[in-house]
Amino acid sequence: MASFFIFMQTYLIMITSKIIANGILRALGILVIIGLNLYFLYTIQTVLFYLIGALVFSLICNPIVELLKKIKFNNFWAVVTTLLLFIVLLILFSLLFVPLISTQVQSLSLLNRDEIQQNFGVIYSDFLLYLNQHHIALESVFKDLDVASSLNFNFVPAILNHFFSTLSSIGIGIATVFFITFFILKDKNVFWTSFQKIIPNKFEDEILNSIQKIYHLLSRYFIGLLLQLFIVFILYFIVLAVFDVKNALIIAFLCAILNIIPYVGPLIGTFLAATLTLIGGIGSDFQTEMLPTTIYVVIGFFIVQIIDNNVNQPLIFSNSTKSHPLEIFLVILIAGFISGITGMIIAVPFYTIIKVLAKEFFPNNKIVKVITRKI
Repeated sequence: MASFFIFMQTYLIMITSKIIANGILRALGILVIIGLNLYFLYTIQTVLFYLIGALVFSLICNPIVELLKKIKFNNFWAVVTTLLLFIVLLILFSLLFVPLISTQVQSLSLLNRDEIQQNFGVIYSDFLLYLNQHHIALESVFKDLDVASSLNFNFVPAILNHFFSTLSSIGIGIATVFFITFFILKDKNVFWTSFQKIIPNKFEDEILNSIQKIYHLLSRYFIGLLLQLFIVFILYFIVLAVFDVKNALIIAFLCAILNIIPYVGPLIGTFLAATLTLIGGIGSDFQTEMLPTTIYVVIGFFIVQIIDNNVNQPLIFSNSTKSHPLEIFLVILIAGFISGITGMIIAVPFYTIIKVLAKEFFPNNKIVKVITRKI
């Protein structure tokens, strides 16, 4: 009897050990598969970036395609016409940079770093003179720092070379996004039918409803974002044109693009505009022309941001994503702490997706009811 119990105990230990060993091997296998999948995604990250860009672009193009279809365009020609419209707009915007790029190409071959440093020294000396004339105590601090002599402009040719070397890859990326977007829009119904066949029947209604709502809300969001950037671009251009800043159109465009980054982008844009205004005013009197113009431009940009933050964003983003302005602010702030600038950029679309999914799968949850009451 005792030997039987010993046998059974030994047998159970062996079985338990085998189960544990199999569990460990299975867990290791799963980890290896996950690691390989992550490595695969990492190696094709450029392709994923193109796909995400094409999906976002299709969300922007879709309302125009649907509008053209309502006026008797067939699907193919509606898609082609829409993409051609955006290609023309892209070419027109690119032409804005032709004078700037041609100037930089000439400067790249005839770059005089000593002259650049001397021009910066002129601005710096005028700034110190202004502080001294107005008895501002910071003048001694800037002298002690000796910024002008410590700057080295040898990095300028490298930056310009890198910029022009990336133009070809950017062109390839844009062409790829347009190509993928064409098929997403043209074969949208085919993709939708194929997707319906592979989703589980148990959650079919919830998943299909979620996708339709997400597509609709994100389309409204990205169109609203373009509208906001266009309004900011016009207001920036007016500010720069009023004070006769050189290359006002290009500077306004660059600063408007930076507005894609919530809260931080406008500050960077204001600093960029102030710097380019100072550089463009080299040769004029610092105290009576350069400094006052720069200050007026900065004030003008801050006024534009006040208008944008209190009028444009609440009206455009709140209506497009069905969210309260405070809700959007908190989401962007939290995303910024978690993932930095990237998190701030994708915060609103990601939060919109979560809200739609929560409403479809947890409609009776009290918190979900509160945050999705407008959806």
